[in-house]
Amino acid sequence: MSGPRPESATGAEFSSDEMMTVAAARSLSDEAVCFVGIGLPSTAANLARRTHAPGLVLLYESGTLGTRPERLPLSIGDGVLAETADAVVGVPEVFNYWLQPGRVDVGFLGGAQVDRYGNINTTVIGDDYRSPKVRLPGAGGAPEIAASCKEVLIVMRHSPRAFVPAVDFVTSVGYGRDGRARDRLGLFGSGPVRVITDLGVLEPDPETRELVLTRLAPKVEVEQVRAATGWPLRVAERVEVQQPPTENELGILRDLKATLGNGESS
Repeated sequence: MSGPRPESATGAEFSSDEMMTVAAARSLSDEAVCFVGIGLPSTAANLARRTHAPGLVLLYESGTLGTRPERLPLSIGDGVLAETADAVVGVPEVFNYWLQPGRVDVGFLGGAQVDRYGNINTTVIGDDYRSPKVRLPGAGGAPEIAASCKEVLIVMRHSPRAFVPAVDFVTSVGYGRDGRARDRLGLFGSGPVRVITDLGVLEPDPETRELVLTRLAPKVEVEQVRAATGWPLRVAERVEVQQPPTENELGILRDLKATLGNGESS
């Protein structure tokens, strides 16, 4: 669901999905090295590269380094990634040389479920792994991205089905089941620093690592976010309202999504 279409400061109408994608793009810094997942993360990363972060370096799991696709890729195997890359290397090199030693600044991930400690599930829905309610696409490189990038951004649509107290399966660790697992596991990266949704932004508490609501999308109320969250959501003392997308951001985003024909696939 894209939700209502409020107006930006410039008068342009935008959907909640567009606000989420723009907010995710704004979280990426120029010249950062970003390991990108397909779907919403890829859309946001390519929007950032076309707006405020022209020097953003995009890495995809297929081994494309510094790729500059003219359109949104359909998968990590899309030829446009290799055709526009600075280099194409083997998948083992991407992980062994770039990712695991900590050479990637930001990992950009999505998922089917995320819990109060930023753990992500893309494996199964249900408590029986061998006979789940839904079998999802699986891990891919996401567990390594979550473990080894200097920081992780998560972008997901907000609903009680997706934002659960505890994920059914920890595919990609955030802060573990108790919020303190990263140190015990010896993980290199600092973990999720921001969860960006169509309703706002959640960030981990510095002490407990439980996700806390820190920003609201325009025309969204705190109670809406709480109702869409599967645990008693904590709210920061000061909750900011996100700046609406500019006409330039909306125009570039819509041009990007038009390259997929029928819009976003995730």
